[in-house]
Parts: sequence; C-alpha cells; structure tokens
Amino acid sequence: MSGAPPLRPWGARLPDFPWDALAPSAEVARAHRDGIVDLSVGTPVDPTPAVVRDALAGASDASGYPMTSGSPALRGAVAAWFARRRGVPGLDPAGVLPSIGSKELVAWLPTLLGLGVGDVVVHPEVAYPTYDVGARLAGATPVPADGLTSLGPRPVRLVWLNSPSNPTGRVLPVAHLRKVVAWARERGAVVASDECYAELGWDDSAPPVSLLHPDVCDGSHEGLLVLYSLSKQSSMAGYRAAFVAGDPALVRELLEVRKHAGMIVPAPVQAAMVAALGDDAHVVEQKARYASRRTALHGALVAAGLTVDHSQAGLYLWATRGEDCWDTVGWLAGLGILVAPGIFYGAAGRSHVRVALTATDERVAQAVARLAGSARAVS
Repeated sequence: MSGAPPLRPWGARLPDFPWDALAPSAEVARAHRDGIVDLSVGTPVDPTPAVVRDALAGASDASGYPMTSGSPALRGAVAAWFARRRGVPGLDPAGVLPSIGSKELVAWLPTLLGLGVGDVVVHPEVAYPTYDVGARLAGATPVPADGLTSLGPRPVRLVWLNSPSNPTGRVLPVAHLRKVVAWARERGAVVASDECYAELGWDDSAPPVSLLHPDVCDGSHEGLLVLYSLSKQSSMAGYRAAFVAGDPALVRELLEVRKHAGMIVPAPVQAAMVAALGDDAHVVEQKARYASRRTALHGALVAAGLTVDHSQAGLYLWATRGEDCWDTVGWLAGLGILVAPGIFYGAAGRSHVRVALTATDERVAQAVARLAGSARAVS
C-alpha cells in the first residue's frame, strides 16, 4: 500500500457545515426561562396528512424491489400535478424521476450529469449552501451568479435557479427566467430550478412560475430540469419524497446512473407521493397554517425594529436590523429565539437573518410575545 496515492478526504474539499457555528447561540436561546423558540431550520412540525399516511400503510407489503424510475402511477401523478398546479401541460412522464429528498439531488446533480474539473456551476448569489457543495463534490467550480464576468473561457455546464428562494423568499419574474433559459441554451448549459417552495406564494400579484411553464420555455423542456419536494407542502420531510422533472433526455441520463448506484425511492414512499400529489385539500390547509404564523411573525419583527425584505413566498422571513447578522442572531438568542445568520447563504447575506415559519402555533406565539416585550423595552 506504500505506493498507493494518498486519500483525499471529502472534508478537505468541502466547507465546514454551517449550522455547527450556530451551536453557541442555540445554548443561549435554550437558557431562556420559557425555553427556546427554534426558528433556525425549515423542518415541518405539523402532522403528515392522513391521506398520505394511509397510502404509505396500504403499500407497506413491499417485498420486491421498486422501480428506480418511479412507478407509472407516480410519474403520471407528477405530470398531472404540473398541469393542474403549475400550469405546465403535456409534461412527458418519461421526464420524471423520483429522488430520495431534494437535497440529495441538489448535492449529486453535477456528478450525475458528468460534470468535473474545469466545468463551472453557477448558483444564486444568496443561496442554499448545497448548490456550492454539489459542484465541489463533482470536482467542478461553483460560481455565484454575480461572479460570471470573471469566468473567462471556462465552460458553464449547469445553472441553478431557486424560485421561490431559500433563504430570501424572492420570486423570479417570467422575464428573468426567460433570459436565463436563453443565455444557457446559447451556451449548451443545463438549467436546474429548485422550486421546493412553489406552493407557498404569499403575493398574489407575483405568483411563483415554473421553469417548465410555456411562458418561460416556449413549450420546450430541452435542457431544463425542475426539482420539487413534498416535505414542505405535505409535511413529509421524514419520507424523503421528491422528484426531478423536465427534459426526458436528461432524466434518462440521471436514471441510468441512479440504477447503477441503487438510488431508489422505496415503494411505500412512492405510493404516499401519489396520494399527496393527488390531494389539493391538505396543501391548502397547510398553507393556511403557515400564513397565520407568517402574519404573526412578520408583524412582530417589524414592530421590534427589523425590516423584512423580499419574502414573497416560501417558509422564511428575510429580516435585518441593519447590522452584522451575528449581532442580530445574538440579540434574538437573548430573547430565546434562534434564527439562521444570513452569512450561511453567502457573503451578500451578511446583514440579514432567516426566520423560519416552521414552529408550532404555541412556539410562534411565544416568539411574538418576546419580540413585543423587546419593542416595549426599547420604546
């Protein structure tokens, strides 16, 4: 073994896991006399709908291997959902592939597409960190969108979009989406749009529009992929239930690698996904819960002196006190409220914090009361 090349641990290629840095603030928040209100992560807390749990139980006799490509029923349910909920008619079921949650696919998409050293992956300037990590795992170069002018001759192979955005809640308009599609097609790049928060739009004048919508892509899904998760709309984070849809040729490439690698969504989870995608009532009900929490937290943050920017959709409020994000994190931790510092999502987020709506009504009410107390103390 003495002549073997040295191992290259993943840790040497990847940034530190950001949430580890939040541990001291979490300890401060936990010390509050009434306990912590954890608004730092987007983990659903409400019960998984009965229609989903019943479907999972009904499919629990699953002795054989499921299809990596997804069952015909699941692929058809995704196509029907896109037509009904996203205004995307005629999606080819062959362009649908289930994944083991959406983060898994975000992290491995550059690798699955065959990207490597010398290839560039473009991601939003303020973004979910896994877009950057996925590029690094493949050996490619991650570049924030604002750094495109410094690329030189290196080829852009993959462009990430995230609308509605995590963390900012920003919704990209059709004109912007069209411009990105045209730019990428001129260069032969794939566009992947992470649309996991698409069912949670709060501004009726600017609803989230899918990359696959005819107004964006002129009816052609060539070179385009959309990722979606049922974690948020259906409180199914523990199911690891998501999918990618779009260009059948690209999906076929992903499928071939995933078959070799054994990346298969369990059959009972696939059945639960069919049930979730076919039932709109529970989605409306869950959105109403989040809307109520959003209204309460938004008002309390503003009354306490913070400004909420963007946040037209999604499960977060993107807030600032006009100071370094860690100062805001510390101030809120002193109130027993834990939030995520904006620096986790890129240097451009340094003055903001991300406030999640994913806490119970009781915990949200606690946060509102504590913020109101801080506002009174200031006044």
